[in-house]
Amino acid sequence: MEMNYDERELHKIEEELRTEILPGTEVMTDVGSHHFVKAGGTSNKVLVPQPSDDPHDPLNWSKFWKILTITSSCTVTFTQGFGPLSLAPMFPYYIKDFNCSLADAVQFTGVAILVLGFSNFIWVPLSTSFGRRPVYLTSQLINLGSSIWRARAQTYGSFMGACVVNGIGAGPAETIQPSVIADIFFLHDRGYWGTLYWVVYMGSLMVAPIISGSMSDHVGWRNFWWLNVAIIAFSFLMVLFCFPETKWHRKHPGELTGTTEPPSPNEKVNQIATVEEGNNSDPEKIADPGLNRAPLSGNDLTHVATAARDPHLGKGGPSKKQWGLYSPNPHPLRSIFLDLWIPWKLFVFPIVEFSSFVVSWSCSSFLTLNLTQSQAFAAPPYNLDPQSIGFFNFAILIGALIGLATAGPLSDWVSARATKKNRGIREPEMRLPAMIPYVLIMILGNVVVAVGYQHKWNYWAIVVIGFACAGIQVAALPAMAMTYSVDSYKPVAGSLMVSVTVNKNLWGYGFSKFITVWVEEDGFIPPIMTNMALITLWCLFGILFYYKGKTFRRWSKNSSVHRM
Repeated sequence: MEMNYDERELHKIEEELRTEILPGTEVMTDVGSHHFVKAGGTSNKVLVPQPSDDPHDPLNWSKFWKILTITSSCTVTFTQGFGPLSLAPMFPYYIKDFNCSLADAVQFTGVAILVLGFSNFIWVPLSTSFGRRPVYLTSQLINLGSSIWRARAQTYGSFMGACVVNGIGAGPAETIQPSVIADIFFLHDRGYWGTLYWVVYMGSLMVAPIISGSMSDHVGWRNFWWLNVAIIAFSFLMVLFCFPETKWHRKHPGELTGTTEPPSPNEKVNQIATVEEGNNSDPEKIADPGLNRAPLSGNDLTHVATAARDPHLGKGGPSKKQWGLYSPNPHPLRSIFLDLWIPWKLFVFPIVEFSSFVVSWSCSSFLTLNLTQSQAFAAPPYNLDPQSIGFFNFAILIGALIGLATAGPLSDWVSARATKKNRGIREPEMRLPAMIPYVLIMILGNVVVAVGYQHKWNYWAIVVIGFACAGIQVAALPAMAMTYSVDSYKPVAGSLMVSVTVNKNLWGYGFSKFITVWVEEDGFIPPIMTNMALITLWCLFGILFYYKGKTFRRWSKNSSVHRM
């Protein structure tokens, strides 16, 4: 719940609505005497979470500051994703220069993916304790060094070492931007911005092979890594000068009811907010108590115009302290310890497991294309060069853009329509039906690629249909699944993203270990169709969660994760 209700107020709203409000359930309309701050214009939507009346609250920032901030964040996401999966078209050159096999060259990608996933056990706790801004700056410096190392590597072992360092530095691409989105955007907008984040990240993985294939053919693979150095340096400067700190402390119900006891570190630790979370921490909480005004709780919200309650809505901006290099935290070690433990605890929650499996296997469908495109198209009867193979990734990128244009709006529309039918009460499960068309698209794409590879179809059919469908589904299914789980467990959404990322990247590493040999032994159909069947299986569990998801949330309603 992002409305900051106390227990008495919550029961009063439940009585008026005659429904049970569990963690994840949101009231999207005024209820009896409870009136909330609403969006301007004609939409009149209740804003979730309710903003404070401070001009420096990121929710109150003007459109200019929000767009500048999210653009800077996107440059980090894009540049950090650009390197790790760019290698596929360059495999023939690495095999020649490092005197290794195809399976060995594939491990450059696999190892980077594995390290990237586990590196978030470092980055998310640091983000919780010290802010998004220092994590972005530090990680980009690491990536800058790893790209220089890659460009100058002379041996297989040296290049593999650079891949490991790149994996460490690229971790924030998978976890921090969702936190930024939740810091600065309201609930009703996050479907679009969450999908945009996912498309920017996956788009970097799709664009990189296009560029790397062409550059390796014409100017050599080393120059591709010098290009990486340039774009990472640009992103670092964008963060330094255009990305203020977005963490912000939002009062807990105990604070709203006049409790004088300060919030415990447990309450602060995972207010890191991802795609759908709103309990964020303020970098100026310690230095400037004036910035910690309470959000406008339902008890205070009599029928007064929104402009009178929050005159800074859409007009605010960052303060000087939000441009600092880090945010103070009175209990950093306690916060870091909890962030290391909670991702493992979340694996026992059914909704988190559902999201982790959907995200992992949906992304592995894209990874399959990345790891097999050279193996399929560089061989007879195609005999294509790395540049041509790299250009095929345009189809995946176009598919991802189609997914961006449709998935976010469709998800928001489906949940908004269901909310309206449910008297203004939104449940996280309301987004799940929007997955249906993308599951069908995923099945079509995998069948075309597997059968087309195996029977040597005209490559245009494989690329235009199969690759494009892969792009559409990978932009849609993971974003919807992650949004569902974050909706349900907002206070620990940062740790939840670590759980999902570790699961995804561990499977990706395993897949990279065996797919090349499996294809050589049994052909393309068994591994690709097996992966497709697993994606379908995990997505079919969405039916169970649509009808029983609230029951699963009821099981965990008293868990400590909701009081972080």
